[in-house]
Amino acid sequence: MLESNKTQDAEMVNLPSYVLITPARDEAQFIELTVKSVVAQTVRPLKWVIVSDGSTDGTDDIVSNYAAEHQWIELVRMPERCERHFAGKVFAFNAGYSRVKDFGYQAIGSMDADISFGADYFAFLLRRLAEDPALGLVGTPFRESSNEIYDYRFTDIEHVSGACQLFRRECFEQIGGYVPVKQGGIDQIAVISARMKGWKTRTFAERTCVHAREMGTAQDGVLMARFRGGVKDYAYGGHPLWELFRIPYQMTKRPFVVGGLALGAGYVWGLLRHKEKPISREMVRFRRREQMQRLSRFFGKTLLDPVTR
Repeated sequence: MLESNKTQDAEMVNLPSYVLITPARDEAQFIELTVKSVVAQTVRPLKWVIVSDGSTDGTDDIVSNYAAEHQWIELVRMPERCERHFAGKVFAFNAGYSRVKDFGYQAIGSMDADISFGADYFAFLLRRLAEDPALGLVGTPFRESSNEIYDYRFTDIEHVSGACQLFRRECFEQIGGYVPVKQGGIDQIAVISARMKGWKTRTFAERTCVHAREMGTAQDGVLMARFRGGVKDYAYGGHPLWELFRIPYQMTKRPFVVGGLALGAGYVWGLLRHKEKPISREMVRFRRREQMQRLSRFFGKTLLDPVTR
């Protein structure tokens, strides 16, 4: 047992150092679970900056109590915003980033304020980065209240959920950090940008985190979140053929059938309205090419069309 502990200690020493940034807006209901998860980590961050984005529900008090006990936790307070949009999350993240960018860290994580995970969560992710220098961004699947996890036969193993994204520092700096886009998709742009720069991105299904609030429902209900997801699929260059397979797959998830229909309705709405794409044509082509390659691998034949070649 003693020898085993020595081996584990040696591995910990060789893991990359890291910092965390968590934008939080009115997360008093969940943030204590997140804080307890990070405090319990076998490998703690050099610094964790929690940015309260105009919270009014007691989030600041909870974070302040833990920051008083742990010097590596810092609370940064942002003024209240009248307008709520996804770009605000980037502004909050950047406020935290300004507090850590002079640290000598090797990895940087963006983490939601409503997730929880096991004590070896970050040690596991850091080990993956240490093992493969080509990896620029890593993460894990998340479980929601339904306790469902994506079936990675149909979900891109190279996409890393925005619930927790851990970047190699060089990768994060090369992509220029997060892009403040009001309609969302911030995490998706970061993942695609990293791969376009030649980095590997990967979700490792050997670990999971628990997402206390269902993704995309902070402002609206589940069906509206699915609808907005479909609009986003179109706006971020999702191939129509890819969406055609994605809709029936989503029908098998809660809320059954209607969730997939809402997703499809959002995509069609974006198509008919010629919803402006917040990403470059080069990124659209890159994403569609990847989607067709994945469908080709799944069905065992070539599905690439002239648009994506």
